Amino acid sequence: MSDTLYPFQFDPIYIDKPWGGRRIEQLGLSLPGDATRCIGEAWLLVDLGATATSHADHHAERSIIANGPQRGRSIHELTLDLGPQLLGRVELSEDGGFPLLVKFLDASDNLSIQVHPSRAYADAHSGTYVKYEAWYIISAEPGSVIYRGLKDGVTPDAFRAALESRDERRILDTLIAQPVKAGECYYIPSGLPHALGKGILVAEVQTPSDTTFRLYDWGRSRMTADEQQHHLTEGLKAALFDPPNLKHTEKRTHIAGFFTTVSCLIMCDYFRIERVRMSEGYEQEIPYDQPVVWIVLEGKGKITTADKMQVPFQRGQTMLVPANMNDARVSLAADTVWLEVSFPQAQKQMLA
Repeated sequence: MSDTLYPFQFDPIYIDKPWGGRRIEQLGLSLPGDATRCIGEAWLLVDLGATATSHADHHAERSIIANGPQRGRSIHELTLDLGPQLLGRVELSEDGGFPLLVKFLDASDNLSIQVHPSRAYADAHSGTYVKYEAWYIISAEPGSVIYRGLKDGVTPDAFRAALESRDERRILDTLIAQPVKAGECYYIPSGLPHALGKGILVAEVQTPSDTTFRLYDWGRSRMTADEQQHHLTEGLKAALFDPPNLKHTEKRTHIAGFFTTVSCLIMCDYFRIERVRMSEGYEQEIPYDQPVVWIVLEGKGKITTADKMQVPFQRGQTMLVPANMNDARVSLAADTVWLEVSFPQAQKQMLA
């Protein structure tokens, strides 16, 4: 398998959104269209099939490999073919595919106030799926906020009344507005009402599903009245009104060396997100025994496999490093920063 196990890179999938813009280009990606085309999302690694909703803007998508001998194949094909060599002890998603979805989001305007199903709702409703996600803030304009969860004392009846009023000020008065800045990371468990506010560019890591109930879309929704009522009714059933304590999930830890700094940002049951910074000229072995996703935010370098295949990488690229890719080394041609996403469940299985 020496010709198949190497760091896989992918062609981004660009999604037009009315709230999007062109700031994803700041990360080194070349967006399609001219300056008038609003790109809201760049899907960097996706294996989304049956867990997608039936809405026109969320459909089955699968990333295509952009480098090496496997170029042109889908991540789904690769996952099925390589199995444990790619995934190690990590389990497939509910859809039978790779168990993460990674994207960039450019919120030039507010995203809809929305909710993904709680686990209890998803278990009770066939064809709906949970979505646990995290936002790493790449950049944020002064005064930018995210909306995450409901204020203390907001009851289901009070939240419904605010939403049905379509009064923006009244709706926002029920939500917790969190000011954000670059370098912060926020966890959003499935069932928590939330919205990404305008002026923010993020990297999003999520479980690969997208059952979404849009509760309020700032007056721009193209849904019919019946569709809006369905989203409101089911969204309120799916929402958590007694949200979990997020402090442990978002507790930061740091390990600093002369050439390397590793900061743990998010640790939940579905993924672990670390921010890794390595200095120009540094080189080290890649020590994984599970698949790891790199989202490169700054700098450049290369990974050299055991059979001397070299895979260069740079800002804006996402790579999937297979579980069984032994004796590979990374070397940096500039000071480099990436988000490293791994799977806590694999570690738990190994210790069991």
